[in-house]
Amino acid sequence: MGIQRVSLRIRGKVQGVFFRESTRVEAARLGLTGWVRNRDDGSVEAVAEGEPAALEDFIRWCHRGPVSARVTDVERADSEPTGEFRTFTVERTS
Repeated sequence: MGIQRVSLRIRGKVQGVFFRESTRVEAARLGLTGWVRNRDDGSVEAVAEGEPAALEDFIRWCHRGPVSARVTDVERADSEPTGEFRTFTVERTS
């Protein structure tokens, strides 16, 4: 099926709990590329590209997050992959 792209907005207790770094580690483990960043409203935003099965595993992980996180909502938007990413990075807060 090829590479796919997903954008996520994750809400709950997701800042100050190593969510971004844990997300980067999980994405790298799954072979995904993209980025993750905190949002000024207290949520976390992520964009990931990769194989569909790996993306689904990533999304399931984002519903839990690291041990200290308490995820209450994950919004998902699928779009066409761009291939613009080489790795998965932690970006500055937006």
